[in-house]
Amino acid sequence: MRLLDKIRAREARVGVIGLGYVGFPLAIEFARAGFATVAIDTDAGKTSRIERGESYNAAVSNDDLAAATSGGRLKPTTDFAALSGVDSIHVCVPTPLRNTRVPDLSFVVSAVDEIVKYLRTGQLVVLESTTYPGTVQEVVRPRLEAGKLRAGPDFHLAFSPERIDPGNAAWTTRNIPRVVGGVDGESTRVAAALYRQIVETVVEVSSATAAEMVKLAENAFRAVNIGLVNELALACRVFGVNVREIIDAAQSKPFGYMPFQPGPGVGGHCIPVDPFYLSWKARKEGFQCRIIESAGRVNASMPRHVVDLVDEALNRRAQAFRGSRVHLLGMAYKPGVDDTRGSPAIDIALMLQARGATVSYSDPFVPTIAEGSLKLDAVSVDDALRDGIDCAVITTDHRGIDYSGLAARAPLIVDTRNALEGVDGEHIVRL
Repeated sequence: MRLLDKIRAREARVGVIGLGYVGFPLAIEFARAGFATVAIDTDAGKTSRIERGESYNAAVSNDDLAAATSGGRLKPTTDFAALSGVDSIHVCVPTPLRNTRVPDLSFVVSAVDEIVKYLRTGQLVVLESTTYPGTVQEVVRPRLEAGKLRAGPDFHLAFSPERIDPGNAAWTTRNIPRVVGGVDGESTRVAAALYRQIVETVVEVSSATAAEMVKLAENAFRAVNIGLVNELALACRVFGVNVREIIDAAQSKPFGYMPFQPGPGVGGHCIPVDPFYLSWKARKEGFQCRIIESAGRVNASMPRHVVDLVDEALNRRAQAFRGSRVHLLGMAYKPGVDDTRGSPAIDIALMLQARGATVSYSDPFVPTIAEGSLKLDAVSVDDALRDGIDCAVITTDHRGIDYSGLAARAPLIVDTRNALEGVDGEHIVRL
């Protein structure tokens, strides 16, 4: 039976490599749709938890996991040999930046080198990991074609960028539209047919490179607009006006304006990383992404600006920075998640420590943090206030948390997230 026929009959066997925030929910959706699914990860801790029915991802409930594993539809393993029995393979591994801001494709290369051992005629291979335009054609395809099989005539090859918003219950793997682009028309058609079995909307583009560019365009758009509004926030302080008042008034215009909010920096798995994939590749081709790179510099400067605000607030009280006790509210990079990757709160904490402050933090989603010299356990806001702090910094506005008590009890507050909107006081310093 042809792969396309297997897909439509939901008899195709699926393999997912990488069981992180992208691969785990994806594997669940394939299993939920009735596809026999092999979930592969080198981390035995993840596969063991799946076998025990314990979800480690807020987007997947234990009930969802139980439903997916019932009847053996979802089988976790650390053994790549399981790929020999699947019809489609989806690569969902990390694509971080090196310290030099050069793309690190080592996880992708390792996964592809495992795939090629079991690649056979008629299979579909899809890369989902965010990367620079040309990765599928220049890195993945040559490694898969190291043997006798060729992409197009012998097997299908495509790119479909992950689109995940951790902590967002309204938009999930199932209802976020999927972009798909293959190395040839048939690869696009087969990959799109498979994704249509598990998501509501599939958007086909002309090539794998186009699909790679779509993902970077989305995140560069956000990075640039966040950089713009952060720069406006800095300018508004110079002019003595409230940046959020300006944003609120500007968005009354019914066309040509989209509001973004300033903050202490950008974090997570996308915005601090993906635009650099694009600018790095562009430089390789002799082109410079000036606006994207400039926005990246502005966003990267915001944690230092927050630390300067703490210094400014303490100086108003004639208090030395060195030896002060500063408490951060929030260590995750965004509300409602436990993800600290790239979190500006970590940079702020490290800078505070470097200047001689004693740092503590509260975060209901992050019980402990260990990043370089920053090794702390979370404490409650009440305990921090009772122990005595000199300044509180709201770095992550976890929705649903009542900050009114903090406003009344903390001697100084630096509010980077507008969590104290409508609350006045000379002891409150706003971004």
